[in-house]
Amino acid sequence: MRMLDLRCRTKKGTEVSFFDIIKYYISLMDRGLTMSTVENVHKLLRPTFQLAVRDMIIRTNPCDGALADLKKASKSKAEKRQALTYPQQKAFLDYINNNPDEIRWIPLFTVLFGTGGRIGEIIGLRWQDVDMENSTISINHSVTYRPVYCNKGKCECHVYEPKTRSGHRIIPMLDKVKEALIMERDNQERFGYYCTEVVDGMDDFIFCNRYGNIHKPGSINKVLNRIVDDYNAKEQIQAAREKREPLIISRFSCHIIRHTFCTRLCENETNIKVIQSVMGHKDIQTTLDIYADVSEQKKKATFEQLNSRDVL
Repeated sequence: MRMLDLRCRTKKGTEVSFFDIIKYYISLMDRGLTMSTVENVHKLLRPTFQLAVRDMIIRTNPCDGALADLKKASKSKAEKRQALTYPQQKAFLDYINNNPDEIRWIPLFTVLFGTGGRIGEIIGLRWQDVDMENSTISINHSVTYRPVYCNKGKCECHVYEPKTRSGHRIIPMLDKVKEALIMERDNQERFGYYCTEVVDGMDDFIFCNRYGNIHKPGSINKVLNRIVDDYNAKEQIQAAREKREPLIISRFSCHIIRHTFCTRLCENETNIKVIQSVMGHKDIQTTLDIYADVSEQKKKATFEQLNSRDVL
């Protein structure tokens, strides 16, 4: 059997255990791969090991139950994730807008916070996907950074079309999102930097790093952690000087930005189908769960206001 690379340790197929598979899947997600991508990997691995079971090379398939356990653990972890509150969101965006060292991140993070797009969809945006005249953004593909098994597990960027019809969507541009894109275009013309990377025949990507390559999801999450840590450190000092409680922001990921946008949308929109369409949720239950959580928070806030006004 082919060898399986597990966290830089190579094992023969006959030596791979159930827990090795779990660790391998977790390592893929740590590299920035989504659960759906890991599912695709599982669809390749399980039949391979099943052939070994059939030929009596191994007794049991180590992939059996691995994906279900991973999803269960991921769901439990996801339930603990919280969207940023509006004050936290505003504090973060104000910080990068007023900090010369972080100003280059304004366009990317403004688009992320202002569209709710998945990180692969936003780093994969091309200028031709943006309609400035009609103020819309077309989401029609996504860029994934994943390992290529025929190349010794080296990670590469690849373009994929949305897997479902709901993934193809048109997102109206908020004014600040439009301004951010204009800023990025002006900066590129002014300083002469452009994305030079070609991925599966696609080029002219909007956002790029200093080397002219598109951003990697893991790199963006590291930038978020760094900025949040810097903000919190300065906020604690400033709050102490002003004798107030500091507005602390917990570390968050690109996925939390998407969840935050959906929360803001639910706070201001009652039509579930509109929210589902903008977010590109395949299952409306995902939209309903977020909407229900927001509605519960709004209900508590309403009764707190009634209590303060002493309506009884």
